[in-house]
Amino acid sequence: MIKKRALISVINDLVTDQRVDKAAKVLLEMGYEVLMIGRQKHDSLRMPEKPYQTSRMRLLWEKGPFFYAEYNLRLFFFLLWQKCDLLVSNDLDTLLPNYLVHKLRNIPIVYDSHEYFTETPEVIHRPFVKNFWKRIEKSIVPRLKYCITVNESIANLFRQEYKVNFSVVRNIPMKPLIENLPSRSDLGIPENKRIVLLQGAGINIQRGAEELVEAMQYLDQTLLLIVGGGDVIGVLKDISQQFHLEEKVRFIPKQLPGKLFAYTSLADIGVTLDKDTNINYRFSLPNKLFDYIHAGIPVLASPLPEIKKIIEHYQIGCLIENHDPRHIAGKIEDMLRDQNRYTAWKTNLEKATAELNWEKEKAVLIDLFSQIPGKGKTAV
Repeated sequence: MIKKRALISVINDLVTDQRVDKAAKVLLEMGYEVLMIGRQKHDSLRMPEKPYQTSRMRLLWEKGPFFYAEYNLRLFFFLLWQKCDLLVSNDLDTLLPNYLVHKLRNIPIVYDSHEYFTETPEVIHRPFVKNFWKRIEKSIVPRLKYCITVNESIANLFRQEYKVNFSVVRNIPMKPLIENLPSRSDLGIPENKRIVLLQGAGINIQRGAEELVEAMQYLDQTLLLIVGGGDVIGVLKDISQQFHLEEKVRFIPKQLPGKLFAYTSLADIGVTLDKDTNINYRFSLPNKLFDYIHAGIPVLASPLPEIKKIIEHYQIGCLIENHDPRHIAGKIEDMLRDQNRYTAWKTNLEKATAELNWEKEKAVLIDLFSQIPGKGKTAV
């Protein structure tokens, strides 16, 4: 029996994107052959071995309008000549070439929007850029049948604007393998300090990281680990030097998921402090929240609706009232001082982990993929 073949497009370098990795594995379970397409940057980690095929383009540009133009043009011609039975477009910046190939070859398409792209802080203050992407979104999304996004709040925004149903598949990780995790000493983390962790591949502007670093000047016997990358890492290092916090703040580059979980599981608190400055952040439900939950560490978060709902429902941490560094430091100190409450959070995290896992969440994805009709044209 000839297997159906799915092509998954994403604009990142594939290495740390756990959402598309999980989607690819669902398609494998459903009998598809899978090819995932992304790009390779100058600082990309080596692609780990995967149960599916991957292809990473080397581009002349790595950011800006020429990058997007080059990637979309090359992606279009790549998709056009591939044997394919299903196209999966991740985020608005891969949608146009996928949609064009979908129309030319009559191949089913699934659109997975990881965020409310046209309201991200990188876009909203650049009218030409925002208008460009919004025109693509408005011209294509109302014509789509199979759409996914990351939480109910963003799904409702899309439903109201485009009258298209968006299924919700949250960025919940698989149940972690916790045997033989490295110790603090194995990772060079001091045993005698309290560890606060901020992780992520998108540590960018307006996500509270600057205030978190400044807060460290008010905390003793506490180390902040910032694990990952993003636009403000350079700024955070400057702040650390400005306030002489080199002994209190440590920067660790992006890690493969297994190594990242090792760092996460050794922390005492995980933080996610996005600001309510744009629609995308207001309704965000970041991967790191679920990573903290599965690592069993209480969470300090800003009171954004989707995040607040989970923290209060499961009673697994605290919310800040504002982003003043002294206030953030006080919240961290309170969380670590009250041992009875901290122990209760740890117990509640076990329940949250049992309920919030990919093994349950992927049922929505399986149901959607099961609705996809048969083959389109296999070649142009």
